Amino acid sequence: MKGIKWISLVFAILSAVSMMGIGMAIAEKSVIGVISCIVALIIIMGFGFKNKKKMRENGEL
Repeated sequence: MKGIKWISLVFAILSAVSMMGIGMAIAEKSVIGVISCIVALIIIMGFGFKNKKKMRENGEL
């Protein structure tokens, strides 16, 4: 293991928080909350996968 990739860790934590937000919004019966958390999850995971691809191309992984 070469070390911690901090940006990947941040994306993973933010994605997990978005997933928890979906659960909390469902519990609160908030449709707007569910939709906004799903959109946030898609955006965060998209940036994470994009970053991983860039790191793999640069040989940093």
